[in-house]
Amino acid sequence: MGERDFIALIDGAHQLVRAPIVLVWDRLNTHVSRRMRQFIAEREWLTVFLLTAYSPDLNPVEGVLAHVKSSLANLAVVAILENSRTQPAQTPPVPARDPRRLHRRNRPRPRHPNLTLTSQSQ
Repeated sequence: MGERDFIALIDGAHQLVRAPIVLVWDRLNTHVSRRMRQFIAEREWLTVFLLTAYSPDLNPVEGVLAHVKSSLANLAVVAILENSRTQPAQTPPVPARDPRRLHRRNRPRPRHPNLTLTSQSQ
């Protein structure tokens, strides 16, 4: 969400509740930007408290995100292990490089450029 989204959300919430709003925000860059500070100053019905720079104990979202991250990491490991048990490892074939795209010193050279094969008849 950007500044415009936050402003629209807060103004919309105020129109619905028609009461003062108190926000407790972390220091996300959109929460502390110049435009957002100006927006807060223009609305007397809005009070904003900013959390300290790093305060996961005061921000319940941090705990939820930490749980989600660890759960996803564990789920990924389990999925990889289960997949490796059910399907044998298959490595995709390495695509051959077009010799014209190789650097000159890496291009295959003909063994004998002036030698041509001819059939001998008896």
